[in-house]
Amino acid sequence: MDLKKVFLKDSCPSKIGGQAIMEGVMMKSSDRTAIAIRLPDNRIYLKTEKNKKLGKLSKVPILRGVVVFINSLVTGTKTLMKSAEILENYTEEVEENTAFERWLEKSFGKEHSWNILITITVIISLLFTIGVFILFPTAAVNWVGIFTDSSTLLNLIEGIFRIVLFVVYILLISKMEDIKRVFQYHGAEHKTIHCLENELELTPENAKQFYTLHPRCGTSFLMFVMVISLIIFSLLGWPDLLLRILSRIVLIPIVAGLSYELLKWAGRSDNVLVRILSMPGLYLQKLTTKEPEKNQLEVAIVSVKAVLVDESYPCVEGIVDLNANIIQDEGKSDDDKRTD
Repeated sequence: MDLKKVFLKDSCPSKIGGQAIMEGVMMKSSDRTAIAIRLPDNRIYLKTEKNKKLGKLSKVPILRGVVVFINSLVTGTKTLMKSAEILENYTEEVEENTAFERWLEKSFGKEHSWNILITITVIISLLFTIGVFILFPTAAVNWVGIFTDSSTLLNLIEGIFRIVLFVVYILLISKMEDIKRVFQYHGAEHKTIHCLENELELTPENAKQFYTLHPRCGTSFLMFVMVISLIIFSLLGWPDLLLRILSRIVLIPIVAGLSYELLKWAGRSDNVLVRILSMPGLYLQKLTTKEPEKNQLEVAIVSVKAVLVDESYPCVEGIVDLNANIIQDEGKSDDDKRTD
């Protein structure tokens, strides 16, 4: 790994971040969020929305990490579900709603049922993550206490097992064809951000030259969570299983907050310590990013351009004409809306 291609010398870090979604990329600036999706007929769908203000807690160190994490989880889940819905709308074979979804729509209406589905999905995702990657490792290595009473060693074994479990999980899901496509869009997102931060024209040719790895990636945040949790949990010794489980749950916000601060520092710094701390996350990104195709880079570029506009610019939704840089509203207006 050539770290000079990750921590680029002349790079100007931006506040724009992104996320790979189903056949597309979501980009987010301080003002708005954009999703660009490659449709089955090869056209690009684009939608932008104004961001909601996060409130005062989002400016308090440590606490802002918790706020951003929860907001990112909700927004990320919502965007993933939205991208799947958009692709379904532009596909001839429309998948029928499940009985549960039909019951929700009938009972609460389409908009409220959508919010309920997002809430349920976020809760299930949180429970799965906490249960599998936080609680299961400490319970699974409980038997090791038979062989040693060293709390340091026991916590180290738990932490290593948690990291191995997470890496194995990523490896397994990376074998799925849909996930491979998402990981390619993840690479396209990183290359486009690198291109932007190096002040080059946003073209697939310029973006292609960069690494798929980026120091401010959310994957690195997850690895920071693993490492910081290992350190913090080690300070608590090795009490009985119930107390360990409770302590892990209670300390999740602190771990998330510290990890966020570390990620922000790593994103704007370039020294030996930052590079050492970033290495585990960068190696994990080698699993969660893949080399994108040209048409995937085009989608990422459309998304990032859509959030670079002035704050007064109206939000748009429609099909992008790459040659003319315009949004063609389908059935909503007779006027075309330019994206730049």
